[in-house]
Amino acid sequence: MKLPSYAAALVPAVLFASLIGAYGASAAQAADAGALPSVNMEATVKAAQIDPRRPDSTLTPGAKASVLLVEQALRDRQLLDAKWVDGYFGSTTVTAFAKYQKSLGLTGLDANGLPGKTSLAKLGTGRFKVTNAIDSGARVSTGGFTINTRTRSMLAEAKRLLGRNLKLDQGSYNPGGDPTSAGTHDGGGVVDISVEGMSSATRTSVVRALRLVGFAAWVRNPQQDDWPWHIHATAISDTALSGQAQHQIGDYYLGLNGLAGRGPDDGPKVTIRTWEEYQRR
Repeated sequence: MKLPSYAAALVPAVLFASLIGAYGASAAQAADAGALPSVNMEATVKAAQIDPRRPDSTLTPGAKASVLLVEQALRDRQLLDAKWVDGYFGSTTVTAFAKYQKSLGLTGLDANGLPGKTSLAKLGTGRFKVTNAIDSGARVSTGGFTINTRTRSMLAEAKRLLGRNLKLDQGSYNPGGDPTSAGTHDGGGVVDISVEGMSSATRTSVVRALRLVGFAAWVRNPQQDDWPWHIHATAISDTALSGQAQHQIGDYYLGLNGLAGRGPDDGPKVTIRTWEEYQRR
């Protein structure tokens, strides 16, 4: 059927108006998303490891604004009392975040209280956007042990810096595999490295390289506990860390040795960096 001339003239105008309306709506949505405040995941996860181990209420540098946004969202979900909305990601906030993760149906390492990429993004829906996301990656096998792809990349870079191979004695995701590990290997990001054939100087150089790429690493000796000489390394900010491994990271930042006695750090001094910070250096 042929449209009357006046109706035919209206069709392009209506189509044009519809297109403009759709474009305007998309632009408005994009503007709204751009207007959301940002939560820096790297800073937030770092605070969640360090703050619970502090002897005081000192805030983790660069994390306060992001932590406040997370705590406000937890408060509004009635998972965190208002008095704890202070920019300090202490044990109470870690527990609240774990409850939120469980409310999403997450379990095990995915509900360890460290903000994961998925849970943090869901918490921020309509409230904040997530920047500097951390991804531990899939589980992979190397040398007969299970680690994740982030840890594998970190080890590969440490090997490159050293110009030598590193042999693992224990990997990650190994609950109950070694009782002397006190649960540190239950989650991701943690490995033990063989020191067989290494001199004292070589052991120290290996620990230094591991620290440079983002591990909290120490030489362990039989005088410390019922274990052989080895190097213990925990990947800073791996979001699949067990609770015990999280505590080791916090203690490392506070100048301690990562053992139960919380003695002074006995490893080589380096500028502490995460793997992501090392890559941006």
